Amino acid sequence: MNETKNRARRRAIIARSLAVMIGAMALAACVQIETPDKPIEINLNINIRQEVVYRLDGDAKKLIEQNSEIF
Repeated sequence: MNETKNRARRRAIIARSLAVMIGAMALAACVQIETPDKPIEINLNINIRQEVVYRLDGDAKKLIEQNSEIF
């Protein structure tokens, strides 16, 4: 009896596999890929804002103020 059940299971698995393969083949024929006639445009509106925060040591600040022509 177990052998009969195993054969039936194998047949069912094979039948399902064939059905899936046939279905996949049928769907594959429906898919078409075509290139567009016009170029693809991508419009990006991007705002970039950058803030630089710096702190100077008191001695460095005095040095820059004394030699402002260098900077």
